[in-house]
Parts: sequence; C-alpha cells; structure tokens
Amino acid sequence: MTQTVVSIEHLQKHFGKFQALKDITFDVQAGEVFGFIGPNGAGKSTTIRVLLGILKASGGTAQIFNQDVWSKAVTIHNRLAYVPGDVYLWPNLTGGEMIDFLLKLNHQKHSAKTDALIKEFELDPKKKSRTYSKGNRQKVALIAAFSTDADLYIFDEPTSGLDPLMEEIFQKHVLALKQQGKSVLLSSHILSEVERMCDRIGIIRAGEIVETGTLEEMRQLTRTQITVETQVDVAPIAQLAGVHGFTADQSVDNKATFAVDTAQVGAVMSDLAQRGIVTLQSTPPTLEDLFMRYYNSEGAEGHDTK
Repeated sequence: MTQTVVSIEHLQKHFGKFQALKDITFDVQAGEVFGFIGPNGAGKSTTIRVLLGILKASGGTAQIFNQDVWSKAVTIHNRLAYVPGDVYLWPNLTGGEMIDFLLKLNHQKHSAKTDALIKEFELDPKKKSRTYSKGNRQKVALIAAFSTDADLYIFDEPTSGLDPLMEEIFQKHVLALKQQGKSVLLSSHILSEVERMCDRIGIIRAGEIVETGTLEEMRQLTRTQITVETQVDVAPIAQLAGVHGFTADQSVDNKATFAVDTAQVGAVMSDLAQRGIVTLQSTPPTLEDLFMRYYNSEGAEGHDTK
C-alpha cells in the first residue's frame, strides 16, 4: 500500500485582506517526485512555508508524516531536508563550515559523500561565504541536502543561479533519491526540469491548484503539433474534427502545419495516409503546452504576480 508523506487539503493563507492561498489540495506519496509548478507569485513558496511550519495556515489542513505541520514542526524537521530558492549564509564562515553547520542542524555528519558532492558541484569550500555568487550559495545548500539522509526533500526553485551543467547534476541526484525510495517535493518554473524528473505534477494558479496528475494524463488535455506534406490536396484536413490552427505552407504544395486533439490523432493520421504522406513531423504535447493553457491571455484573469 502506498504511503502518503505529504497531505494538503483545502489549504488557505491570508495576509490581511490578501488571500495568497485560496484552495490548495494535493499529496506526495512515498518514493515519488512531485512537481509543484507555477509562475512567480502563484503561491508555491507560501505553500512550502506553511509545510515547513514557518507560516500558520488560515484554513484547511497540512500534514507531513501524518503529523500537523504547525504543531509538530520540530519533529517533522528531523526527517526532512530543505533548499530554498535564495540561500543566505553567514558571511564570515567558509562554504565548508556552512555545509558542516547545516548538516549538524539535521543531526548529520560530514561524510565521504559530502566530499564527493563538493567535488561534483565544483565548489571551493575554503572560500568565505561572503565571496560566493548566488549559484555557489545554492550549491552549499544542495550539497548539505543531498548529504542528508532524510525521508522527504523539499526543493523550492533550487537551481536558481546554477548553470546548465550544475542543473544536470542536481537532476541526477534527485533521480537517485527517487531510486532510493525517498520522496521529493520540487517547486519550479523550469518546465523541462519538472518534465524530466517528476512522477506527478500539480499546477498552481493564483493560489489555487488547477490541475494534478501524471504527465501522461495531462498530455491527454493538450494537442499534438503536426507538419505534413502529402501527394494530394491536404486542405480538407482543416475540416476534420479536432484539427486546430491549420496553416498551409505557401512555398510548398500540399504541405501544412496544424494542431490536433489527442483523442483525434488516429482519425487524422488515417486520413493523411489516404492522401499519400511524403513527409511527416509530429511533436507530442509538452508540459509547456499544458502550462500555457492556464497562463495564456485567456487564463490569466485573476492571476496576481505580487
């Protein structure tokens, strides 16, 4: 039986008259990577701060390890590791001293794994923290987190400031945690990062969860992009059910680009085959397609970016 590690139901958070979280409901299961996505200002960090016991919820419930996140925060913290999107360090401590301090806070010790991570992330641990760039400050927190033996890892925009190579290393270690049966809550607006690693995804918009599910389930809600050239007239394809944005190529006869609803792909392909396919390029729906479904000009009403 699958164990629920994080459980949030109808979570709300008010700051005076401003309602930052209106209705947040999702869960994270043992051994899964859950992607929590949305633009800056949608409520991702507020949700995570409630989970960490930093903010008290105005309504709803939030539990980690079947314990209330506010009243049992200290107990819960003994079993989790957390990396924020902007890491602040004591300026006069070296990077190595900061890593050891963060590990000690979690009742952990500097290990051979810590040394390997320092080397892999290319961090100079002897430099004072005040000399570090934003990316290097992130590395300190990531090294400490990945050195920690926790049951739940919470990452809030963790790769902010990292170069693409370091992002790849981060992704590798998250996937390793998954293989070890650890649970990961990953908040991010880098869709390729989420698409590569996450088992399930929750999309937050203006303080509300608007969609949750696996990427494959969500792909059923989006459209496949097709560019095709046929031997005979391709124009009638535009009239088929499920075809959108049909655009004929002005420089090549019988060539066009269009989008097709997932449910209608088979029927459209059958019709194209009868027309004699010369070339065909099919691009499956991506997480970005789904994301933009909720954040285009039509879906942006009520979105607060404060």
